[in-house]
Amino acid sequence: MSVPTSVITRDRLATLPEADSPVRPLRMRLVALAITVGGLLFGYDTGVIAGALPYMTRPADEGGLDLTAQAEGLVTSSLLVGAAFGALLAGRLADRHGRRRTVLALAVVFLVGALGTALAPGLATMVAARVVLGLAVGGASATVPVFLAELAPKERRGTYVAVDQLMIVTGQLLAYTTNALLANTVDSPHTWRYMLALASVPAVALWIGVHLVPETSRWYAARARYGDALTTLRRSRPAGHDSVGELLEIVEVARDERSRDRYGWRELRLPWVRRLLVVGTGIAVIQQVSGVNTIMYYAPLLLGLAGLATDAALTATVANGVVSVVGALVGLRIVRRLPRRTMLLVGQTGILGSLLALSAVFALAVEPALAAGEVPPAAVSLAVLGFMLVFLLFQQAALSPVTWVMLSEVFPLQLRGLGMGIAVFLHWCVNAAISFAFPVLVAAVGGATTFLAFAVVNVGAITFARRTVPETSGRSLEEIEADFRLRHA
Repeated sequence: MSVPTSVITRDRLATLPEADSPVRPLRMRLVALAITVGGLLFGYDTGVIAGALPYMTRPADEGGLDLTAQAEGLVTSSLLVGAAFGALLAGRLADRHGRRRTVLALAVVFLVGALGTALAPGLATMVAARVVLGLAVGGASATVPVFLAELAPKERRGTYVAVDQLMIVTGQLLAYTTNALLANTVDSPHTWRYMLALASVPAVALWIGVHLVPETSRWYAARARYGDALTTLRRSRPAGHDSVGELLEIVEVARDERSRDRYGWRELRLPWVRRLLVVGTGIAVIQQVSGVNTIMYYAPLLLGLAGLATDAALTATVANGVVSVVGALVGLRIVRRLPRRTMLLVGQTGILGSLLALSAVFALAVEPALAAGEVPPAAVSLAVLGFMLVFLLFQQAALSPVTWVMLSEVFPLQLRGLGMGIAVFLHWCVNAAISFAFPVLVAAVGGATTFLAFAVVNVGAITFARRTVPETSGRSLEEIEADFRLRHA
């Protein structure tokens, strides 16, 4: 129901049609679960390639695609290129057509991409299908956190958005576990096709689940559909909550922003908007320059260099998924208790220490053994795996959950889709560049120098975070926006 802006008052809002009976908090958790199936797909589709690549490198007469080393990098990074553009496009679509409709469309793209990769007859088709799948992955990474942040009450917002990170790493664990099970139980040249095809199941589940989720009150309010906005608030808040008061706060910001015209690229010239964009894109890039996806995508390669056989490396990779899920569960618990900025800095510091340790193990044990034509001792592979797990614990318990929570918070209402799209676009661009370059760097200069380079970059990331990233916990989205307007006008 649309109401003229000029007559929006508490009394006027209170007379809007009543929603159905208020829904209990359990329903909100189920809503969050339905939406974050998009995160599960994000995780599965980015993680499954680690197990599929060894099969895809086999000759065509053995069921593979006869991939060269460069083709492996192309197949891996093509999804990430698609994800970069998917994030940019989905942000605008979410602003224009709504968060709910955008996620429904992404579910269809997930399905098409999954089936395309599973049925690909050659390299060109595989790359094209991975780009399509990447559009959905990037779109989900930009839209799902915003969808959750706008539906959730401010005191629970961090928890609900952190659920998305938990679902991402659960998807990766599911991919690693599925890869290991299929590798050890299915004797077929097309095992990798089964790995990729299984992503179609959660894609269908996402499409069904989001049909049961309402559009966000903030998106409705931005279009003066205050009756619909109030209905969503009443259905997603516990009994006794002042939904009218919350809507008044949302309406005030939406009305103020609508009076200036809808935000687009030209508004990036405003000082406070530019500042927010620097902060948002910086947070997004920090998560990638940690080097997390070099471990998530290339763990079998690293463990192979450290002395493990291929099957053993694939099985050991499951430990990465388990620790990632445990870390995400820890992050889900502490994101409500620790300040966001503190979590960010703690995560970066732990990651820096892990990178230095990995560099030392490769310099002192792995590379000398390889140079001598020997297989590194078993203890070395365990040390590499152990430091990888420490890295992932800090990444998934601190850095990753707070990254997506803060990204969902820092951009203003009318710029939220565009700002999130730009930030996540750069996030995926950095991911693609690092993922393509990592195996080349390891081959050219060795693991010790490569991990040391990541450590140096992370020193710069810590410095950036300390100097520019604001605290956002315990504040409404509208309060965060108002503060930036005043401080950086």
